Amino acid sequence: MFRRRKPSDTVAAVDLGSNSFHMIVARVRDGEMHVLDRLREPVRLASGLDHRGHLDEASIERALACLERFGQRVRDLPEGSVRAVGTNTLRKARMAEGFQERAGEALGHPIEIIGGREEARLIYLGVAHSLADDGGRRLVVDIGGGSTELIIGERFEPLHMESLHMGCVSMGRLYFPEGRVSDTAWRAAEIGARLELQPIAETYRRLGWQDALGASGTLLAVDRILREQGWSREGITLEGLRRLRDVILEAGDAMKLQLKGLSDDRRPVFPGGVVVLSAIFESLGIERMRVSDGALREGLIYDLLGRSHHEDVRGRTIDGLMKRFQVDAEHAARVERTALMLVEQAGEQWDLDQDDADSLAWAARLHEVGLSISHSQYHKHGAYLVENADLAGFTLEGQRRLALLVRAHRRKFPVKLFSALPEPERDRLTRLAVLLRLAVLLHRARNEEGAQAITGLKPKPQGLKLRFTPGWLEAHPLTRADLEREADYLRNAGFKLRYED
Repeated sequence: MFRRRKPSDTVAAVDLGSNSFHMIVARVRDGEMHVLDRLREPVRLASGLDHRGHLDEASIERALACLERFGQRVRDLPEGSVRAVGTNTLRKARMAEGFQERAGEALGHPIEIIGGREEARLIYLGVAHSLADDGGRRLVVDIGGGSTELIIGERFEPLHMESLHMGCVSMGRLYFPEGRVSDTAWRAAEIGARLELQPIAETYRRLGWQDALGASGTLLAVDRILREQGWSREGITLEGLRRLRDVILEAGDAMKLQLKGLSDDRRPVFPGGVVVLSAIFESLGIERMRVSDGALREGLIYDLLGRSHHEDVRGRTIDGLMKRFQVDAEHAARVERTALMLVEQAGEQWDLDQDDADSLAWAARLHEVGLSISHSQYHKHGAYLVENADLAGFTLEGQRRLALLVRAHRRKFPVKLFSALPEPERDRLTRLAVLLRLAVLLHRARNEEGAQAITGLKPKPQGLKLRFTPGWLEAHPLTRADLEREADYLRNAGFKLRYED
């Protein structure tokens, strides 16, 4: 038996943003989230990223110190009850794996990196759960430190998502160095932001929405400041943004801004956030925007709850990809059942868990996805599709892991690709790949016969022994020949496959 998840009544989400790190701890009762604790620290990770994509040591140390403090609150929570994700800065950082490992040790839980559209999906999920379900179409905008997410959705389902390469930190560094703001710089920044928006503006206007909502730090700060100054009674308005722009230009320096409601840690990145928001209002024709308390971390919590209550969006994503590329669903289900039967028998000795079983099942469903391109080398085509598609619910690492399993399910074992993985991950993925290869091999005739003939499985650290019904292999020489060739393939990967009937 593989280790199955045990739902915890206390869960946490950590957002390693480009400007600030956030953590939310919540208790779950009857599927509902009750917040116990919120923490936020202005780490400004993006400010330490140079033009070559390297993080400087000062930024890394600030990040690790913050995660150490967060870890004091969540380190003792059980495995699988904490989701910690990195966003734009860690997507852009080179050699982010080294930072991830150190960050995971500091927090006491693994750090994942998510793609821009997955970030957008989670933001929308967090916002949607914070609002009354009125059934109307919504536009949700989130301006982070290094990226801006725009989502149109209805109820809990995003319909259209984009993640743009501009945020309050990155725009400030590019157009307002050292916090200096001039008319010329402001115009250049606004044009730069509108150029980013230009390819999507017409699509968003055409889709339309009934309500515009803002999420996260920049939007919450602007809303608070407009109310404190008496420039808006409810929400963010275009007129209020124009008055805010005039005040920023008059000050000429972000650090000289004196506005009620503007915190000291928000001041250095405030002009960059306001210019992005102004460009969004102008480009999309927004007159008023409300703000939401929900954002990425709340979305992470609800996504985690979905996984615990058999509402995992990743399963729907895999099914959607199968339909899109016309995968033979009956055969994929056949291979999946056998792969899961094998992992049930090998899981305990190989220390596999629920996440490993899920990855194996998804890889089994997608192992033939590359046939839509060509039968020749279809395992390579499939791996490319899986790694590069926008897969809702998956982290970047999760997609690469899934793609590697698809890549390795047939022909020569890709030893070099597996050798590049860290040792614990290499051993686990190698074992999953072996189980997938065997499940595919046993169904080469596209029927149930081969799997039904297995009577036993004995796993070893670097090997596996299969036992078949007496006389079955002798009566099925093609399967015996497949197993002989498979044993040769796996021997080159340092894995010993034995079989008998």
